[in-house]
Amino acid sequence: MKICITGASGFIGSAIVESLKSSEITPLLLVRNKSSVSDALKTVEVDLEDLSTFDFKSLNGCDALIHAAARAHFMKDEALDSLVEYRRINCDATLKLARIAASVGVKRFVFLSSIGVNGVNSKKPFTEKDIASPHDNYSLSKHEAELGLLDIARDTGMEVVIIRPPLVYGPGAPGNFRTLAKWIRKSIPMPFGAVHNKRSFVALDNLVDFIILCARMDRSPRAANEVFLVSDGRDISTSELLKRVAKSYRAKSRLIPVPVSWMQFVAKILGKSGISDRLFGNLQVDSSKARELLGWNPVINMDKQLEKIAAFDKSKEER
Repeated sequence: MKICITGASGFIGSAIVESLKSSEITPLLLVRNKSSVSDALKTVEVDLEDLSTFDFKSLNGCDALIHAAARAHFMKDEALDSLVEYRRINCDATLKLARIAASVGVKRFVFLSSIGVNGVNSKKPFTEKDIASPHDNYSLSKHEAELGLLDIARDTGMEVVIIRPPLVYGPGAPGNFRTLAKWIRKSIPMPFGAVHNKRSFVALDNLVDFIILCARMDRSPRAANEVFLVSDGRDISTSELLKRVAKSYRAKSRLIPVPVSWMQFVAKILGKSGISDRLFGNLQVDSSKARELLGWNPVINMDKQLEKIAAFDKSKEER
């Protein structure tokens, strides 16, 4: 079986590659720069911003293409028109690549989307049946790509699988999780002791396992042209997450119980409402469809994944 992967040098893409290396599947990596990945792996250079130079014949014989490359979600975007930039990579380039894949006989296209397509906060757990409510330019570009991919599936017969994960945590995680973990390790006091929200998370190992399941048509025939929300299956508060992170690092969590309303007020004044929503709001997902339709279950729990993160960071410091 041949599986192709875009974004193979990124946080999620590189983890997919490592997982496939231990299986009978030899992945083909579609990367912007070959120097970003191991020379021992088969790679093809592809610039998503200019697919006219892409050797599409390299996809011949590819059973599934996992599309993990994207213009990342930035809390502070410096682009003059961020929606145009997000659309150019996350939507337009994705659809061009999908059409190329369909034209050379790729059987399934697995698209890594975002839970932001459902919304920024949930009053009850999000499901795949909810009306999409993308809350920013990043999630809007992902939703537009989803719609276009489903059109391509109908027109060409190439199967599409769409995966919307919530916050992904694992060794080398970027973004807010990385920042919070850094503060925890240094025992910096944080004003989150009174945060009692409910949020869904997905361990990197769990997400990778689910992505590969969806790429294996022989193991997941019922995934064709479906949307999936995937999580660890246990929702916790921001404060509980930070306590668990501290435990994994053998550090002391110093969480000060500042009223959430105070922090939300300050965040609004500072123009940081987006960060406030992610730290203090509820965002739960119902991943029962993945379990019931595909028979999938998480392969690791949060504490074990956090221990792997701590071990990874310790090994980096010792090098």
